[in-house]
Amino acid sequence: MDGMQDFLREVAAAAALETLPRFRQQHEIANKLEAGFDPVTEADREAEKAIRRLIQARFPDHVIVGEEFGVSGGPSDHEWVIDPVDGTRAFISGLPLWGTLVGLKYKGRAVAGLMAQPFTGETFIADGAGSYYDGPGGPRRLATRGTTRLADATMCTTTPALFAGGRRAAYDRIEGAVRLARYGTDCYAYCMLAAGHIDLVVEIGLQPYDIVALVPIIEQAGGVITTVDGGRPEAAGYIVAAANAELHAAAMAVLAGG
Repeated sequence: MDGMQDFLREVAAAAALETLPRFRQQHEIANKLEAGFDPVTEADREAEKAIRRLIQARFPDHVIVGEEFGVSGGPSDHEWVIDPVDGTRAFISGLPLWGTLVGLKYKGRAVAGLMAQPFTGETFIADGAGSYYDGPGGPRRLATRGTTRLADATMCTTTPALFAGGRRAAYDRIEGAVRLARYGTDCYAYCMLAAGHIDLVVEIGLQPYDIVALVPIIEQAGGVITTVDGGRPEAAGYIVAAANAELHAAAMAVLAGG
C-alpha cells in the first residue's frame, strides 16, 4: 500500500495535537453508561474529528467507523476503524498506556494499522508489508519473539475481573500456566507483543474499534491473533494474541480446559 506509512504518521501527528495537550490536565469527563463507568473526554472527541477529516480528504469513498461518532461514508470495501483514545481510563489517570488506534479493513480483513502513543513519542504501524516501530531508540522493523512454552511466557490482560462465571476459571488456568502476568496495559500490550517484549495477550469484551488497528501490527510482526474459538479477530469479543503459532495453540488448549 503505497504511502500508507506516511499517511498513518500524518494521522498520528494530527491526533496528538488534540490528545497530548490535554493529557495530565484537568478533564471534564462524561460517562457513556447509565450503569457502570465508560469515560469519554474532549480529547477523545476532538482527536476522532481530526482523524476523520484526514481520512475523508484522502479517501472520500471509504467507510469510517469511530468509537465516538459512529459510521459515515460508503458503501465501500475499505473501512477505517478508529479509537481516538484507547485506554481512556489510563488517560484520565495520567498513565501513558493509552494510544490512538486507526485501522483499515479491506473486504472485512484488517490490512493496515496504527497505534500512536504521543507522550512516549512512539508509533507502531503495519502497512501491509510489515510492522514498524519509531520512537526512542530509533526506527526498526517489529518482530515477535520465539517463546513457545507457556511456562516461559509473559502475558497481559486488562483485568481478571472482566472474566465472569465459567470464563474466570479458564482465565485462572492461563494465568497459572504463564511465568508472569501484568494488568491494565490496554492497546500498549499488543504492541509490546509485536515488539518482542511480551508473549501473550488474553482479553474479553472488546469492541472492533479496540482491536482492528492492532490485528495487522501483530500479524505482520509474525504473531497470531484470533478469537477464543479460533476465528478472525476483527469482530472482537474474546481475543487471544500470541507471539507465534505454537504458543497460541498452547494458550488455546489451556483456555479450552486442556
